[in-house]
Amino acid sequence: MKVLSIVKYIFTVAGLGMLIGAFYSFNNTREFLSDALTTQGKVVELVRSRSSDSITYRPVVEFTTQDGLTIEFASSSGSNPPSYTRGEAVDVVYQESSPERAEINSFFSLWGAATVLGLLGSVFFIIGFSIIVLARRKRRKIQVLKKNGVPIKAEVTGVAINTSVQANGRSPYQIVSQWQNPATSKIHVFSSENIWFDPSDYILGEQITVLIERNNPEKYYVDISFLPELSG
Repeated sequence: MKVLSIVKYIFTVAGLGMLIGAFYSFNNTREFLSDALTTQGKVVELVRSRSSDSITYRPVVEFTTQDGLTIEFASSSGSNPPSYTRGEAVDVVYQESSPERAEINSFFSLWGAATVLGLLGSVFFIIGFSIIVLARRKRRKIQVLKKNGVPIKAEVTGVAINTSVQANGRSPYQIVSQWQNPATSKIHVFSSENIWFDPSDYILGEQITVLIERNNPEKYYVDISFLPELSG
């Protein structure tokens, strides 16, 4: 499933992009506040905005600068239900050189974009990067077992569907086998990697090769190299 193999990179890149966006948003707000002036304004209107599946209300604020100019601006953030009411007094921060660049002096108005982008970016990046790291560790483990693992013959007990994994409404198959350790008489059950087609018709005989770590059968790799490759 090539789609599944690239999802981890999509998550990682998307997360990194959002984190970069969060950094720039945070830095821009910090620079804006470093020499901003503070005054009081009044909410004169609530602008209704519709997105794909929701409606938000952005407050329009009027204030007077130190030079006596009357400025109106629409807040960059909105909410539903509205966070403000018409006529409500609010603190405003603005640039003296460009008073039209103003914002309500509240945490969400100033830092909301950076916070949301930072949280979402962290979640996406952690998920994607973790999958990449785990996949690489798994590949290294398999390479070591292929090179140094002790081959044993395990009895095939069946083909199972791995319902813990799902893509496009489908779950992969796994070849399940078992082996009794002659040194301990314990029975070990082995499951192959996920297979995105039913391998039943390609299993020849009642045994399958499993490569185990010496003295530790809990670390193993079921050899499915005999299966044909899935096209696409």
